[in-house]
Amino acid sequence: MREPEAAPPLDRRLAQRLEAARRHRGLTLEELAARSGVSRATLSRIERAETSPTAHVLGRLCPVFGLTMSQLLLDAEAEAPSLVAADAAATWTDPETGFRRTSLSPPAPGYAVEIVRGELPAGAAIAYEHPPIGGLEHHVLVLEGLLEVTIEGQAHRLCPLDCLRYRLAGASRFHNPGRRTAAYLVVIRRPS
Repeated sequence: MREPEAAPPLDRRLAQRLEAARRHRGLTLEELAARSGVSRATLSRIERAETSPTAHVLGRLCPVFGLTMSQLLLDAEAEAPSLVAADAAATWTDPETGFRRTSLSPPAPGYAVEIVRGELPAGAAIAYEHPPIGGLEHHVLVLEGLLEVTIEGQAHRLCPLDCLRYRLAGASRFHNPGRRTAAYLVVIRRPS
């Protein structure tokens, strides 16, 4: 009989972070399931690092915790480094869509801006029903490929070097209608 594979380090840290966020808010798995719409069984498997959460699941958990996805993926640090080297940037891959999210300038105490690089495979889409925090300011800059960004029902088709800016108050969706991976940057500013 084969031993189960150990979860990758980022998945284990994410599992610990999610459990800590739930416990910090005094929520049981049942209460978190009721608030997020994610089943208790799935939440339990995620917290035990038996499965990696999808972007869709994280999108449901962020509003409950009042955290951005970057904050959920962040390792707690006492002091934010001034330099985040490219080889030290944390990358997370959505197991459902293949979406890759790299935190180039992660959130940190005392800073209101973060920079994220996204890579969305051809034909893939990720959608979020609610913003993690209302009023987040986003600037999306496409580096390669095509990206369709829908904000509260209004679709915007972006080509390389197109930049879309908006304040997030409702649902959002990122879709790659092209034939190759779309690479883009998102600059996120938390409301004051």
